[in-house]
Amino acid sequence: MRIQKSAVLLSSAALLVLTGCSAAGTASEADSVTDSAAESSTDSSASVTVDDPWVKAAEEGMTSSFGLVENTGEEDVTLVAVESTISEEIELHQTSDDGSGAMSMEEKEGGFPIPAGDSLDLAPGEDHIMFMDFDGPLQAGDTVDLTLVFSDGSRLDYEASIRDFAGADESYGNEETDSHEESDEHSDDERSDHEHSHLGDGDDS
Repeated sequence: MRIQKSAVLLSSAALLVLTGCSAAGTASEADSVTDSAAESSTDSSASVTVDDPWVKAAEEGMTSSFGLVENTGEEDVTLVAVESTISEEIELHQTSDDGSGAMSMEEKEGGFPIPAGDSLDLAPGEDHIMFMDFDGPLQAGDTVDLTLVFSDGSRLDYEASIRDFAGADESYGNEETDSHEESDEHSDDERSDHEHSHLGDGDDS
């Protein structure tokens, strides 16, 4: 009877050990799956590179940033925002022909999707990163720290050089307003000169 009891006790102890190992193994596997899922959901930036990034030099107001954003991975990614220490208001802009031959800019709702193996060309006169305001001046030869933010929450930090650039003369909102004001002032001056001219003619008669 003693031998049988000992055998039962040993069997029970072995069963408990095996059960504990199994539970530990299951928990470990679950943690591994969770970690893998977390990594796969936040790795868009790992497959993205930015080639030749630069920012247009400016004294104040607005400016733009450009570069070739490449998705070298096997999954599509979406660029949804850009951050920088020099500005709290940065937008992703798309450029299109307004029908009159002029180019118009507007914020790209939802960001820019970049398919696997494809790229996003941010260039003057085309899609670009828009600084609605910035801590300036931005002088040629300096650099700016930027961060791309993707739809899965991943981020990519990079450095862009500041360059002088006179091509692709963009018309920003404040410049358009100034232009309209100058045009109105010019019209008023012309109207005033025209009235004075007529008054002068009346005096001669």
